[in-house]
Amino acid sequence: MVFEDDSTWIDQRIAAVEAQIIAYEEAILAIGTDGLQSYTLDTGQSRQTVTKANMSELRLALSNLENRRATLLVRRNGSGFHGRPSF
Repeated sequence: MVFEDDSTWIDQRIAAVEAQIIAYEEAILAIGTDGLQSYTLDTGQSRQTVTKANMSELRLALSNLENRRATLLVRRNGSGFHGRPSF
């Protein structure tokens, strides 16, 4: 697979991760608030049935995806820190 440039590739990865974040958030909300005992989680890459017993795993996966997104955003936008040493 060939990408136009790094920023295009990073933008595509950010979009993919954001779609997965939404899928995990929907699963957590459905199981946590709708009284459902199970939920079919479709991330676009895989499909699995999760239950209330999987809540800690879902939250951990969501946290990992959010960290991945943050890393990709820093790669695309820079760290945003433009300080000077104070020595």
